[in-house]
Amino acid sequence: MVQIGKMNRLPIKEKRNNIIYLDGGKLGDIPLHASQSAMKHQSSDEIEVFIYVDKEQQLVATIQKPYATVGEFAQLRVIGTSPAGAFMGWGLKDDLFVPKSEQLSNMRKDSSHVVYVFLSEKTKRITASSKLSKFLDRQAPEYREEEEVELLIYSKTDLGYSAVVNNSHTGMIYENEIFQKLALGQRLQGYVKKIRDDEKIDLRLQQTGYQRVDDVSQSILDTIKNSGNMVSVTDKSPPEEIYALFGVSKKVFKKAIGALYKKRLIVIDSSGIKLAE
Repeated sequence: MVQIGKMNRLPIKEKRNNIIYLDGGKLGDIPLHASQSAMKHQSSDEIEVFIYVDKEQQLVATIQKPYATVGEFAQLRVIGTSPAGAFMGWGLKDDLFVPKSEQLSNMRKDSSHVVYVFLSEKTKRITASSKLSKFLDRQAPEYREEEEVELLIYSKTDLGYSAVVNNSHTGMIYENEIFQKLALGQRLQGYVKKIRDDEKIDLRLQQTGYQRVDDVSQSILDTIKNSGNMVSVTDKSPPEEIYALFGVSKKVFKKAIGALYKKRLIVIDSSGIKLAE
């Protein structure tokens, strides 16, 4: 079954006048304005394509994959506006439309926004919305504490950064627990800190506990070795300085060097940390 707004693998029915016609089943033949590489395929071959409705309200295919497909969140740039809404670049020839009614704040040319891509029931065209809460899962989150999740940063407040969690929920990374640069639209891995009584999700960017220490310990040893067998950073150093050198929070760093010290692999004094002889 053909899915509009998704990547589909469809058989070639015929080639005519530099156009490949794909077998769309109940939707009929779907034209693919073929590139030179696509024209190398033979009839009955299957080809992976993205299916969408173009400006002429025709169902068409392209071998190009957009930056986001239906059901996904992504940060996209506004390349034009009209009284009806905004148009965003998403990697295809035809722009992605964001109606005025789907804009959380007024979109202006060259601004970037995290949006959700969906198929409009009214127009049958692929559309975007920056009103993300409409499209997040209404079911209670069932994540475990310390579970690894995929994050998409979408807004910043005085408390910290809000992120879409696993493309279905939203969570918060608190400012006092961030030791790296974050940017809106950035994708990264994170961990569930806890699910609050109000079912909101608190997140962290570093795994906690001794499960994380072994990996970090080896990284610390490698960094010290590559720095001439000594670094001037200690457990008394500012969190930002520790993260800049080792890429971990101060709490994780202290656990790691404690484990290394007990194994007599490092020596710690007021001047820094060095490898044990």
